[in-house]
Amino acid sequence: MAEAEAPSVKDDFIRSVIRDDLASGRTQTVVTRFPPEPNGYLHIGHAKSICLNFGVAGEFGGRCNLRFDDTNPAKEEQAFIDGIQEDVRWLGFDWGRNLHYASDYFEQLYLWAEHLILAGDAYVCDLSADDMRLYRGTLTEPGRESPGRVRPVGENLDLFRRMRAGEFPEGALTLRARIDMASGNMNLRDPALYRIKHAVHPRTGDAWKIYPTYDYAHGQSDAIEGVTHSLCTLEFADHRPLYEWLLARLPAPAAPRQYEFARLNLTHTVLSKRVLTRLVAEGHVDGWDDPRMPTIRGLRRRGVPAAALKDFIGRLAIARSDSTVEMAMLDHSVREYLNEHAERRMAVLRPLKVTIRNWPEGKVEMLEAQNHPGRPELGTRMVPFSGALWIEQDDFMEDPPKKFFRLGPGREVRLRFAYFITCEAVVKDASGKAVELICAYDPLTRGGDSPDGRKVKGTIHWVSAAHAVQADALLLEPLFLSESPAAATGDPLDDLNSASVEQLAGCQLEPALADATADAPVQFERMGYFVRDNRGGPGFIRTIGLRDGWAKAQAKA
Repeated sequence: MAEAEAPSVKDDFIRSVIRDDLASGRTQTVVTRFPPEPNGYLHIGHAKSICLNFGVAGEFGGRCNLRFDDTNPAKEEQAFIDGIQEDVRWLGFDWGRNLHYASDYFEQLYLWAEHLILAGDAYVCDLSADDMRLYRGTLTEPGRESPGRVRPVGENLDLFRRMRAGEFPEGALTLRARIDMASGNMNLRDPALYRIKHAVHPRTGDAWKIYPTYDYAHGQSDAIEGVTHSLCTLEFADHRPLYEWLLARLPAPAAPRQYEFARLNLTHTVLSKRVLTRLVAEGHVDGWDDPRMPTIRGLRRRGVPAAALKDFIGRLAIARSDSTVEMAMLDHSVREYLNEHAERRMAVLRPLKVTIRNWPEGKVEMLEAQNHPGRPELGTRMVPFSGALWIEQDDFMEDPPKKFFRLGPGREVRLRFAYFITCEAVVKDASGKAVELICAYDPLTRGGDSPDGRKVKGTIHWVSAAHAVQADALLLEPLFLSESPAAATGDPLDDLNSASVEQLAGCQLEPALADATADAPVQFERMGYFVRDNRGGPGFIRTIGLRDGWAKAQAKA
């Protein structure tokens, strides 16, 4: 598969850097990488990085590697590796032969660690994790040197080799870089390069007893792969001096440069993998693909098209300072795409029975209905009409206000694609709730037009009761109540929206929806955009409603 075209975006500082590097000859072929850790599934913030890394590589005729930074086997799973590849492909990108793993380089990384030890740039430390934190100091106080810092080179090399051989318990020793314990940058206060972990790795099994840290493996993996532009989010800016320090002291085959851009922050959303993991582990959501989750899997299950997600990301600035994007901006891209591409169907979510008293008994009439009002090339379908229908409960009021243009006693409405009907009587249950409307239809208004020219302000949708397909529907609201979920207490889970999902049973759908698939969202007329749940069964999930608050706000701006 060829690399997909990147979404259209404004010029930005990263593309300017790449143009300058190509023009000066410093860069011959642009090589980027998307380097996820396989300890969870991707979220919408990763989608921004995917589109940027694959996008700029494609724009400048280069390549983008997919590299798993699999350096922490205790938290990594093959399921995450497989899921991440699936998500990247779903977004429309492909890495060709350029699939790599940090574990591919474990032997080389180990040899380079010995190189640092021999040069006096690394040493074995026997401080515990707690003591190491104490020795590290604070932002206002320098750190203290570990007793192991003065250990002779030969002893460091021997200990490191014995660490590899598995002679020491987990956490007993650490290989650290010898940099500067008084540095104002905490990442340069002799950071850890290797730690002992007796864990089974998804790819290397139990062959290794020591594993490189992310900070050590990342830059060297970039260099091995010939990455020219290592694009990271802003939290890695303070790590760049270490990235460069290591590359300067190792016989690496290339000299990649790191550039940082602002990560994606969305209102009513949390994009911390730690918090997302808690949501799943503590049962607040129904897995990583819960349609309320901001994971790519969750967005897919909700029916968000990849093209709409890429359109949203293409509208974002690639900036050097953090900001927060309104969720309404994502909703706008989704709604705009679905309005253009989703076919229309009729579905009644909260059914109210309508009996047409003057309809010929047993008669079924097939009526022609448009699949999309703005795209005649999508054709039409035939919808059955009979004397027993379902309509929405909200389309009837017994004592309607002045501007209510739907059904009420004595009121006439147009049934979409069908006839005018007038409500003549209301059947109620013991509690006084309306359970059935007795109506009369005008046979001269077939197709929804009146030959005598009378006007009806209200048009409602319907489903023939005898032909309806029953299904459940999930209606979703934001998972968090506040725009900034962690602002009040520091724990975003304190801000969970207990009413973020509503399940409706016994919805009545037109027959064509029996063949709906999970990869083809449709508009339920007047009700929003829906998709069949990709977990199977007859359930549908509302992707998004019909109102576009973002578009209205932009029009007023």
